Amino acid sequence: MKTMRLWFGCVVGLAISMIFGWSYGFFAALLPIIIMTNADHWHWNNYQQLVVGIIWVTIEVSLINGFFQSSPLLLTAIVGIFFLEKCVAMSHKNSYLFGFVGLLVGSIALNFASYSSFDLEDFSVTLWCSAMVTVPICALAFYLFPEPMIATAIDTTNNEQRYDHIGMIRQIALGWIIAMLAFLVFQIGDLNDSLSAQASILIVLAPMTLIGSLAAAKIRIIGTFLGCLAGLIIQIGLYSWADNGILFIMAYAIAAGIFCSWLALGTIKSSIAFSAMSALTVPLTSSLIPDKKDAVFAIFYRFSSIFIAVVLTSMAIWIIHHFLVRVIKSPDEHFSH
Repeated sequence: MKTMRLWFGCVVGLAISMIFGWSYGFFAALLPIIIMTNADHWHWNNYQQLVVGIIWVTIEVSLINGFFQSSPLLLTAIVGIFFLEKCVAMSHKNSYLFGFVGLLVGSIALNFASYSSFDLEDFSVTLWCSAMVTVPICALAFYLFPEPMIATAIDTTNNEQRYDHIGMIRQIALGWIIAMLAFLVFQIGDLNDSLSAQASILIVLAPMTLIGSLAAAKIRIIGTFLGCLAGLIIQIGLYSWADNGILFIMAYAIAAGIFCSWLALGTIKSSIAFSAMSALTVPLTSSLIPDKKDAVFAIFYRFSSIFIAVVLTSMAIWIIHHFLVRVIKSPDEHFSH
């Protein structure tokens, strides 16, 4: 049933974005997957974090861009505070989704808002619509394809969680440094056409640990390759029929069905499948213009830019992690030279 829910959510989300002609329609297809991948039953908390997180971060970005865009130094300082807020939220389980959505969307929006060709208002409104439509899509998916209720024994043991405060500080510092480096590199390098690469940096950073991030980097590369390959097959297969919305949705649904079956497994294949779904969805919804422009170049460019970004990010995370371990440590920690 989980496979059907994920498949239903992404296909319906894409169809709605196509009907209304949203500029960033891939959000409507990917947000239901983000929500339902780790949930077998309906939980309001996830949807509240998603909707509130997206609305709040777009308001923050609009204010930051409006008041501080003319002063690069002040802008960098405010962005640093903004990223720190999101990294702190990510360090707590109950607010992780709120922080991750804010860091991902905020980083992309802050970078692209500095370019005159980027319409921040259109970006924000599309995100709001995608987040709002995600709630009824997921609700309908859970209603049509419910997960069987399994009785579980109540755990009466003491589940008080012990926090590693030093480890938490290292995680926050690692996330903040990488996020700031990515922002500065994309601003200085004038990389206004590498949205996928910037998003990949933050997705690799999401575990906020060295081992988790290196594993996420491998998964991201493999998933991106598979997703780009599927998108290329759809593009070549449809060819001159790409302007036929029904055929396009059917081809996308077939590819999504394969990846959604992996997503439902909850193993490494699940992470690969999510990367594949994003690599499949973004070029086909943002670069493919029937009778005018195909997505072949965008697909190849996406893979190459993501590969380079992921490799460089992994190297930076490795270096910064080892630096933080030696700088931020508890009194009883000792390192041999």
